[in-house]
Amino acid sequence: MKTNLSRYQDDLDRLIKLSEQMLSDLLLAVSSKKTKKGEGKPGLLFSSSYQQWYSVAHEVIRQILPTRLSDFETLYQGYEKRKSINAQTYTIRDWLLGIRSPEGFDGSKAYDDAAMVFMQFQMQQLILVSAKLRFESSLLDIRQILRADLFDSEVDSARELLKNGFLRAAGAVAGVVAEKHLEQVCENHNVSIKKKVPTISTYNDALKNEGVIEIPEWRFIQRLGDLRNLCDHNRDREPTKDEVAELIDGVEKLMKTAF
Repeated sequence: MKTNLSRYQDDLDRLIKLSEQMLSDLLLAVSSKKTKKGEGKPGLLFSSSYQQWYSVAHEVIRQILPTRLSDFETLYQGYEKRKSINAQTYTIRDWLLGIRSPEGFDGSKAYDDAAMVFMQFQMQQLILVSAKLRFESSLLDIRQILRADLFDSEVDSARELLKNGFLRAAGAVAGVVAEKHLEQVCENHNVSIKKKVPTISTYNDALKNEGVIEIPEWRFIQRLGDLRNLCDHNRDREPTKDEVAELIDGVEKLMKTAF
């Protein structure tokens, strides 16, 4: 089942794809290329689709990239105090209203209105693309914040289990948090992991090999991994309360120092 966020991303992708088709259509108008028989007139797709595209794109930019909204609007409608229409003040709105560059006695245009509209719309499309990049970056920030809150809650749960004498369970919970946090650190630094079932040691070694962490940090994390294994796997003896407390405190430190 798709989430609302994934649907929003899909809608944004379709909006960008439509803008690319509109740009291609405008390019034909700019280049004055003749279309094949049965194809639409150059610029027709742009003219028929623009208002709907603008309304949706405007709302996207208003919500995601409000600092660029004024630029986006000006590219469509120009400045309010415009005194005349010329090469410097011609807008997309003028094109859609059917206003074209005046022609001289020899039939040449005073300015290339189609080329100007193409460049203005291209700028709008680039603003929309940057909004998508901002949206994806925001999602990453949101996911990391939510994950950090979840990890804090899990560490609290581990402390509660320790307090009530469930030593192995407390250590296991803390170990999972350490493993997942190191996974996030690897993602943040584009460190690839080849093992299908990576462990704390896997992530730790990969981060050291890529120079993300130094030897002291590597040894510290290695110690956490050993304590985690004691809680999860070693049945020769029970972990002590001090060892589990060391693991939980170490995981909390790891979350605050490794990013």
